[in-house]
Amino acid sequence: MSLSKFESMLKTNNVYFFDSVEFEEIIQYYFDNGKHSLAKKAIKLGLEQHPTSVNLKLLKVELFIFEDKLQRAVSLLLELEAIDPNNSEIFIQRAMIYSKSNKHKEAIDALQKTLSFIEEPIDIWSMIGMEYLYLDDFENARLNFANCIDVDYEDYSSLYNVVYCFDMENKHEEAVLYLNKYIDKNPFCEVAWHQLGRQYFVLNMFTEALTSFDYSVIIDESFIGGYLEKAKTLEELKRYEEAIENYIITLELDDPTAFAYVRIGECYEKISQTDTAIKYYKKAVHEDPLLDKAWLLLTHLYQQEKDYQKALYYITKALHIDEGNSLYLRTYADINVKLNLFEEAVKAFQKCIELEDVSLEIYVGLADVLLFLGDFNDALQALIKAKNIYKQFAEIEYRLCGLFMLLYDEKNSLLHFKNGLAIDADYRTIVKELYPTVFEHPTVQKIIANYLKATE
Repeated sequence: MSLSKFESMLKTNNVYFFDSVEFEEIIQYYFDNGKHSLAKKAIKLGLEQHPTSVNLKLLKVELFIFEDKLQRAVSLLLELEAIDPNNSEIFIQRAMIYSKSNKHKEAIDALQKTLSFIEEPIDIWSMIGMEYLYLDDFENARLNFANCIDVDYEDYSSLYNVVYCFDMENKHEEAVLYLNKYIDKNPFCEVAWHQLGRQYFVLNMFTEALTSFDYSVIIDESFIGGYLEKAKTLEELKRYEEAIENYIITLELDDPTAFAYVRIGECYEKISQTDTAIKYYKKAVHEDPLLDKAWLLLTHLYQQEKDYQKALYYITKALHIDEGNSLYLRTYADINVKLNLFEEAVKAFQKCIELEDVSLEIYVGLADVLLFLGDFNDALQALIKAKNIYKQFAEIEYRLCGLFMLLYDEKNSLLHFKNGLAIDADYRTIVKELYPTVFEHPTVQKIIANYLKATE
């Protein structure tokens, strides 16, 4: 009634009288609904009618804070403190100013002063807990949120925050103890069972985790988070068919998600139902075409089936989403090698190196492809760069042997062959595979014979 009367007044320019409490309710309504310009008008009119109202002035402080007029807010608070020094709201607003200025310790001090003025401190403990979170002081944050729960066992926001603090401290065993004590007092809380299951999961106690998630969905049959975590736990227990059932329940309870489709596909892949896995991966990319993981999973399945044309199609989709992903580029290069598209493979390997993926596999793959293209000098340069990073690796030494011999540098070729023998003699077969003419070179054969004789 007061709200409609106030808005009517604004439209007609008539002036109506409201008591201060009515103004407070109107202003709070506008704050809660994000209508700050109307709140500002209500504060102005309210203070014109009730110029001494502390509560209206406190709402004006709140408006100043929202508008980042912090100095004006501080000045007004000082005036109000002189009038009403024991008003807890003054310290709360001061704490908000400190917090907004990243002075979280000062905010905590201001909030703690209010505890002596108020009868129900739960909101203050929650605010203090948040300030400690800003300081990464998880222990003190946790203690304050725990105070909230001691007063209100259904304060699930504080419960989540307590568990978050345990997580950040890596105190999962302590979290289990806390949650079990909580459940003893509030056994029908699906949130607590769900959080307990998460802690058991982190501790690799999957049987206990499964029991906890079971209880969470028994208490609330529509608890999607419980079914998701239960399904993930069943995967860890290698009970893939049951995991699939639980993922499907989440699809029935809410709109389908690409995440659930991917997990179902992975479960089917693990029980060797490849066609069904592909079906669910395709559902995932239909649901979210930007989910590069699903494109990559499709790529890997078609690689396993040696259907490299389809694999190339799907890895290209992933690269369109994240062209700077070195893993995707490696996969793209490998597939192009299988399809004898060596120039494309070279570009992909070189792009990996540009992205600072300097793993041995990249350099070796690049060198081998350049060898097939007959670009011996470029292949040699790639291996020399690799050797600057990887000092004693047979994969490099034997390839250097082959390339130096092809480039008519027999001295360096034989030196690197001997280096390779000293590192891993069995791996010398790579020379036979990649450089058969080099392997059959009389001097190389003599070095092998001498080595075998010496090791008999």
